[in-house]
Amino acid sequence: MKRNIIFTAAVLLLWTLCSPVAAADSPDYNRNGYMLDGRLAKKGYDWWWHSLVAENKKTSELRPFFIEYYVVNPALGGAEPVLGQLPANKQQGKRPSYAMIKAGTWGDNSSVQIHNFYGIADFSAAKDTMNVIIDNNTATETSLVGSVKVTPEEAAAHPEYMSDAGEMSWNLSVDKQLSYSVGYGTSELFVKLNAFQMFWHVQGMLTRYSGTIIYNGEEYIVRPESSFGYQDKNWGSDFTNPWVWLNCNNFKSDVTGAQLDNTSLDVGGGKPLVFGMSLGERVIIAFYYEGDLYEFNFSKFWTNTHEQVNCGVRENEVFWNIAAWNPEAAIEISFTCPKSHMQLFNYENPLGQKNYTELWNGGYASGTVRFYKKHGLNYLLIDKLEGSLGGCEFGKY
Repeated sequence: MKRNIIFTAAVLLLWTLCSPVAAADSPDYNRNGYMLDGRLAKKGYDWWWHSLVAENKKTSELRPFFIEYYVVNPALGGAEPVLGQLPANKQQGKRPSYAMIKAGTWGDNSSVQIHNFYGIADFSAAKDTMNVIIDNNTATETSLVGSVKVTPEEAAAHPEYMSDAGEMSWNLSVDKQLSYSVGYGTSELFVKLNAFQMFWHVQGMLTRYSGTIIYNGEEYIVRPESSFGYQDKNWGSDFTNPWVWLNCNNFKSDVTGAQLDNTSLDVGGGKPLVFGMSLGERVIIAFYYEGDLYEFNFSKFWTNTHEQVNCGVRENEVFWNIAAWNPEAAIEISFTCPKSHMQLFNYENPLGQKNYTELWNGGYASGTVRFYKKHGLNYLLIDKLEGSLGGCEFGKY
């Protein structure tokens, strides 16, 4: 593994030295755009994920929701969706090819994921920004409009849908306050080379949504100040294993007792593969503390970042215990999410393989963040934060 890390570091350094003004932070290179060119068009996926919290209009109960716009193997498709889990397609070795709207919610033993599939002919997306159209469903940097519906009869008759029964529609305005780019790992060159198995970009690390969601006939109001919203995207040739994600935008300071409206945590990672070689189990942490960004990013090797990661599944909960430090700052993260408020997410990879049978996903993660800054030889505690209503994911196969 050490040899692989040295090789990757050498490639990154060479790219940095040869192209000091390269696409890593170039304004004309937008990582939130459509990425499936070349061989990824026949063996690749791209998705735009949105999660937020809404208020039940009748009861005022807060409930988290998610909406995802997804496409896989577009060059293999046409007017009708090709479903990889359909037995006939499996027997013929057909790879999946479709656009999909995946939407749903989490709750106390009431979590659902609803999938609607479309042919590639009903899909389009811009390369320079998020402007996705799947039939009558649209996603731009400033708005989301769409709906999903699967009846109980359809869900029972079509296991290849990998879907629960339910109905949901949304009409939302979007205001992205904070973003995060992982850096050279998603630069234009590395994307063109398909260097990584799974890429990640966070255009809306802290996003304020507003509008309405109708879920199974009940109306939910989405308010900017309590939406605690998030938007990121993944693309690549397969999914990382293990799979680690944690986001929280709802923090209260133990030091001042105040709600921190400009503070955001995001953790993503697993076992990254670069040019087919494993870098071991790693995570990237982005932390905005009242608008100031502190990152712990192993791919930026010159920052001398270290980390300790312990994530997993217990009898009744999933947990994320993570510590990271560099010469500037340190962070300790301890979050959990009850299984009763999570669900096992269903995806098939571009080969049509459903490798993940236990990919836990939730919207009720809660816990603490201890944030430190380096002073002299010591790290001094700046704040202890209590977080709740966070998005989370963990799986391994």
